[in-house]
Parts: sequence; C-alpha cells; structure tokens
Amino acid sequence: MIPGISARRRFKDLSEQEILALAISNEEDDARIYRQYAERLRADYPASARVFDGMAEEEDSHRRKLIDLYKARFGEVIPLIRREHVAGAYARRPVWLVENLGLDAIRAEAHAMEAQAEAFYRKAAARTTDAATRKLLGDLAAAEARHQHAAEELEAQHLPAETRSEEDLAAHRQFVLTWVQPGLAGLMDGSVSTLAPIFATAFATQDTHTTFLVGAAASIGAGISMGFTEAASDDGVLSGRGSPLKRGIASGLMTALGGMGHALPYLIADFWTATFIAFAVVFIELWAIVWIQNRYMQTPFLRATFQVVLGGALVFAAGVLIGGG
Repeated sequence: MIPGISARRRFKDLSEQEILALAISNEEDDARIYRQYAERLRADYPASARVFDGMAEEEDSHRRKLIDLYKARFGEVIPLIRREHVAGAYARRPVWLVENLGLDAIRAEAHAMEAQAEAFYRKAAARTTDAATRKLLGDLAAAEARHQHAAEELEAQHLPAETRSEEDLAAHRQFVLTWVQPGLAGLMDGSVSTLAPIFATAFATQDTHTTFLVGAAASIGAGISMGFTEAASDDGVLSGRGSPLKRGIASGLMTALGGMGHALPYLIADFWTATFIAFAVVFIELWAIVWIQNRYMQTPFLRATFQVVLGGALVFAAGVLIGGG
C-alpha cells in the first residue's frame, strides 16, 4: 500500500458481484453478534436471549437467500469483502464493548444495527445510476427493514411487557450491586475520610501547595486501597454482586474522585480563595452522596441527609480544629 493512500474501496466502485458478497458477509457477521448477545444474556435474561436467537436465525435465512442468488448469478466462489474493506460502510462496535454496558445497551445496539444496515443500502441505492444495481440495493434495504419488523415481532412473542419489566428490574439491580453500591461506598469514603487530613493541613500550614500534595496523596492512596479491598473481598459468585474487577474499578475511582474534589482547589495560590472553593466542593459532594443514596439505594431523603451531612460536618470540624490548634 502506498503511504497516505487508503486501501479501502469506495462503495460506488464495487461491482454488483462485490456488493452481493458484502451483503453475505454482513449477514454472517450480524448473526454471530446476535448469538454472542444471546449467550451473554441467557443465564440472567432468558427471554431476551430467545429474542436474539430468533434474530440470528433471521439473519441466517437472509444469508442463505443471498447465497442462492449469488450462485445463480456469479457461481460458487464468493470473494472475501467485509465492511472494513469499504470506505464509508457502517461499522459494528466490538461485542465486548457493548456486552459490558448492560441489557438496555445491548437491545439498543441491536436496533441500531438493523437501522444502520437499512440506511446504508438505501443511501447507496439513491447514489447509483445503474438500474440493476439500484434494484439490488433497494431489495437489500427492504430486507433490512423487514429485519427490524421481525425483531419487534420476536420481542412481542418472547418478551411480553411483564417479562421485560422483570428483566429490566433484574438489570437495574445488577447495575446497582456492581457499579452503584461500590461506587457510592468509595465516594463516601473518599469525600468524608479525606476531609480531616486535607483541612487539618490547610489550616495548620496555610500553604496551598502542601495542602494539595497531602490531599492528592490521601485521595489516590485511599482509591488504590479501596479498589483492591473491594475486588478482593468478594468474587461475586455467591453474592451475585458481579465482576470483582468492575466493582474494584468503581470503588477505587470514586474514592479517589471524592478526595480529589476538594484537594484540587488548592492548586490556587491564594489560601482563602482555595479554601472557600473547597468548602463549596465539599457541599456538592455531600449532597451528591445524599442524592445517590435516595435515588438508587432507596434511603429516605431525610435520613440520608442526616447521616451524610452530620458525619461530614463532624469530620470536617475535626480537621479544622486539629489544624487550627
């Protein structure tokens, strides 16, 4: 390949044979993706898994029809041409990126896959002047549109409203256990536990640079500690809390973020300006904790407010008193 020259072919330069081969390749890839989604969901969301099994079968049936048409027109040998070989072709995100986002993201990705395929073929058909190619592309666009309707029919068959509601509730609970709960614990630990050392240092030294270094060290150290502790404390198999790696990441990052929030203002050279901004950040952090507890953990708002604000105020006061003394 000549440097600076793309190896990808333009769609308008493809022959009808290559367009049909590309369509066959697309159907094969999408069927595999749907089967991977089905396997990923089967244990926890069997109804949704059946929907994706059905969508994979739909893709297989269209692939067989395309292959029969290809053989009738061009023979037995199908050239290898894939989406990544064609400039401007719609791309599929790696399956592992979508799998880790949860049930709703997988459903949305599947609907987007069908819509992207239909739009691609319709735009391609509108750009061509060759009647036979235009008809072929139009037929492919119609096939993709039927895929979307077939997916909706499969959802209606295998995923009635009651079942979908149950699966959505299970997905929400899993999200809370894997991400929200350890993240909230980390945010509380990082926000509250670092108040005393940061503000004690601030009032003892009135040196913003030193205060920032202490705050950064306390926050990052706490984040690393919380992350490893969360990951090592429970493998998630019996508790159902999900991947220890994900929980460790959520806990560690939120712990570090909670502490760095009121350490960063001390990058400002003026002590009182930095301190007043840090006060404001602490206020925002504590109310964010209250909101998360109320929104995801169903903790009554007044109880969450009392626990978080009182606890934070006591730790903050301890830091100020120790530093001021």
